[in-house]
Amino acid sequence: MKIVLQRSGKASVEVDGNVTGAIEKGYVLLVGLTHTDTEEDITYMARKVSNLRLWEDTEGKLNHSIIENGGAILSVSQFTLYADTKKGRRPSFIEAARPDQAKELWLSFNNKLRAEGLLIETGVFGAMMDVKLINDGPVTIILES
Repeated sequence: MKIVLQRSGKASVEVDGNVTGAIEKGYVLLVGLTHTDTEEDITYMARKVSNLRLWEDTEGKLNHSIIENGGAILSVSQFTLYADTKKGRRPSFIEAARPDQAKELWLSFNNKLRAEGLLIETGVFGAMMDVKLINDGPVTIILES
């Protein structure tokens, strides 16, 4: 599992001109899943995202989690995170999970984040999406299980 986490001010995702998810502040997660990911990986990453200290305390140090600081998550499935570009000019996506497996794992991941007490907004799995965000910081972290 790979996640690109961007701390964000306003963020939204649109499909066919319709907003399917929007947040005022929190994280935008681009979530890539591979065929070897398990529920253990999903649980680990949900806890990691929920508890990472990426929000400033009164001294300006990154000491607070999204749970402590408040905020929501905009979760967007992103199979292209598993692009292999080592050979040729066209990426290979052989390491990305097949759509049926990836969708089930992505939904499980979002539900585990909700179980941590977070508000979760989402894109639409498998759709062509327009993601808009104002990067806060900027704080961008890459997570891998």
